[in-house]
Amino acid sequence: MVASRTNAPALSFDAVVETPIPGVRLGLRMRGEAVTGIVFLGAEAALRPPRSVFARRAVQALDAYFADPRAPVAVPYLERGTAFQRRVWAGLRAIPAGVTRCYSDLAADLRSAPRAVGGACRANPLPLLTPCHRLVAATGLGGFMGTTSGSPCEIKAWLIHHEKNGAGAGTGVD
Repeated sequence: MVASRTNAPALSFDAVVETPIPGVRLGLRMRGEAVTGIVFLGAEAALRPPRSVFARRAVQALDAYFADPRAPVAVPYLERGTAFQRRVWAGLRAIPAGVTRCYSDLAADLRSAPRAVGGACRANPLPLLTPCHRLVAATGLGGFMGTTSGSPCEIKAWLIHHEKNGAGAGTGVD
């Protein structure tokens, strides 16, 4: 599953919760006690309380991140991807909150190409847990969720600003 804005019904998620990102809700998918997917949804998505104690813990961890972006988001997760994607995702998790890196820098670390790194980011099923928003283009913000404009890039800008400036950061990139 690729993280994206979608109009998927709330029933397909183990929780759908509000975020401080304007017009954005999060849908969480779980398998047992592990998060398997986080999806950015529009404000029209129906809220759904967590179905299990594990989903509730994941929601609490994400709430803590939105309150303090430097708080560790420590929840069990199940990551499915190719060996290369998992290497990229591990590289993303090594980038601290409030820091951005260029696609080309991570690609050089992995002896790969920036577009391949971008493809692995696009396939990331766990945004926020695997923070692909911390990778930017050498010339600016770059893409997010498979696009270089529109709502996904606004979400990316909000997340970067939030992490650089702390709780209640608002929108935009400094």
